[in-house]
Amino acid sequence: MNSPANITDPLILFMPSGKRGRFPVGTPVLDAARQLGVYVESVCGGRATCGRCQIEVQEGNFAKHKIVSSNDHISPKGPKEERYERIRGLPEGRRLSCSATVQGDLVVDVPQDTVINAQVVRKAAVDRHIERDPAIQLCYVEVEEPDMHKPLGDLDRLKRVLEKDWGWKDPLIAPHLIPQVQGMLRKENWGVTVAIHRDMDISRPFIISMWPGLKNEAYGIACDIGSTTIAMHLVSLLSGRIVASSGTSNPQIRFGEDLMSRVSYVMMNPDGREAMTVAVREAVNSLIGKVCEEGGVSRYDILDAVFVANPIMHHLFLGIDPTELGQAPFALAVSSALQYWAHDLDIDINRGARLYTLPCIAGHVGADAAGATLSEGPYRQDSMMLLVDVGTNAEIILGNRKRVVAASSPTGPAFEGAEISGGQRAAPGAIERVRIDPETLEPKFRIIGVDKWSDEPDFEQAAGVVGVTGICGSAIIEVIAEMYLSGIISEDGVIDGALNARSPRIFQDGRTFSYLLRDGEPRLVITQRDVRAIQLAKAALYAGVKLLMEKQEVDHVDTIRFAGAFGSFIDPKYAMVLGLIPDCDLAEVKAVGNASGTGALMALLNRNHRREIEDEVHRIEKIETALEPHFQQIFIDAMALPNKVDAFPHLSLAVKLPPKKNLSDDGGATDSGAAPRRRSREERAARRGRE
Repeated sequence: MNSPANITDPLILFMPSGKRGRFPVGTPVLDAARQLGVYVESVCGGRATCGRCQIEVQEGNFAKHKIVSSNDHISPKGPKEERYERIRGLPEGRRLSCSATVQGDLVVDVPQDTVINAQVVRKAAVDRHIERDPAIQLCYVEVEEPDMHKPLGDLDRLKRVLEKDWGWKDPLIAPHLIPQVQGMLRKENWGVTVAIHRDMDISRPFIISMWPGLKNEAYGIACDIGSTTIAMHLVSLLSGRIVASSGTSNPQIRFGEDLMSRVSYVMMNPDGREAMTVAVREAVNSLIGKVCEEGGVSRYDILDAVFVANPIMHHLFLGIDPTELGQAPFALAVSSALQYWAHDLDIDINRGARLYTLPCIAGHVGADAAGATLSEGPYRQDSMMLLVDVGTNAEIILGNRKRVVAASSPTGPAFEGAEISGGQRAAPGAIERVRIDPETLEPKFRIIGVDKWSDEPDFEQAAGVVGVTGICGSAIIEVIAEMYLSGIISEDGVIDGALNARSPRIFQDGRTFSYLLRDGEPRLVITQRDVRAIQLAKAALYAGVKLLMEKQEVDHVDTIRFAGAFGSFIDPKYAMVLGLIPDCDLAEVKAVGNASGTGALMALLNRNHRREIEDEVHRIEKIETALEPHFQQIFIDAMALPNKVDAFPHLSLAVKLPPKKNLSDDGGATDSGAAPRRRSREERAARRGRE
């Protein structure tokens, strides 16, 4: 057993897992990773021969984490590492974590191309029919051969036949194609296939690509750039078939877990914006290669691309400084839909491919929310729909065909495992489901990659393959809700220390109490601080929803739709017990998967959907929650489970809610007439939520 870390020891932070810890100078980085439960593969047992344990040191001032990371804070390459580099080669900037040792504070990136059991990126396309009318049309033509008596250029004769056969009058042509026209025409006996870009916001059709002879397939990509993950679908533009879907971690995580910390990084580092832009574009290009390989498609047959993202990801991807989005009035550089040559954004697909971004709704309600709105269409129905995308920044849409309002809430990364002891992102071995016996207070859980519950026979054997590594977001919601339903925590979120007499799983932890979820390696504990982090996150989201309900002058919603990767794995019942969402018929609460990506897919396959969402965004009313005068009181009420003042009649029919407990911050009972100390802290939390 290692001795406890000293507060003066260097601090090391691993990305993209977000796990951190202090280790003595001289500790191999691989050992630090293993002690923190960070998956870094090593087949050779630390002999520096397999090369599987590669890492990258990120340099810069990471203000949120209070770390200044530098290559000077890691040991120089030793004989083993130099030998490996000489014989096998190491990519620039990579180190072998089995040989490199900690010399100072570090931010270490575990490259995803070295990880076998990488994060499970749970974003997939929704199976739905989308009427096709893409922006790309392939046109095969046979051009007249040149005639000395008709001195018309080859390109001009091509344009003439395009008008005659296809009705495209005097199309523009991508300049890079002009030198290729004569060679292509002559290669296949004057027959060529022309790709026409025909989106309605371009006054004339555009020839963007050509091939000798007949070309009978073209592809497009729909991409959702989230703050945590990037999801992509490769699609046949001719058939509408989804050829491949995949996802990856957003490498910008190493610059900051949440959006505001990334803005801060840009402000504090002169090259910060460019570094994040390059990182996300490289990730997109890598993902394109991945889906193309999976689908057996050449990346240069991709002719159209549609992107959605939250405003800060949108700006960084496009190379725009997001600084203004970090402070009131949260001004977007551009909110309308945009068209680019993909090549101008360094996207490695067909040289003439076009790239379209959906419009942003407001300063913190982005093109991803517009995509989800297009997908689920609250403006197309009579019922009052609440559409929520739960992420590091929750985006909220509420409305029907009469009126739609939108807002964002700074929930932070707690729901995704960050800032939670034992928390992690969804990956094999992470706890994803939790149940607590209300009588014995004993827990059981399930982990990703194993179908059995922890109290079932053979669980340990099955779990031995992946191990039990931490607690992911869906389980964090469930364990807090289960602790409330079983009486372990009060409606105010205080862990009841008196229950220590019933179960040793409730134990004193400093001035407060904690709950032991798993006694093993790693030891997983739910602390009072963890409960508070979830309360703050869920109160921020609920307060945003409540403000939108007030704007709509309604006291209930008819349907609730959870969007996003995380939303797909939230159990609606536990989300409501927690008070994450308002009361609603549980049958009307559904996960809709990556609705943002589905919206991008719709815009890719049908150009009319682009006009539809462009028009609708102009009608959506944007609410800035931080400016609402009674946000603080709504936030304070929303700190309680499920809520201090709002009734939950539908939930009460499905779940037996526990009687109220009045506990002090340290888990003890208080006099009914005593003023609770929690109020001042909640007021401070509300102010942080407003900020």
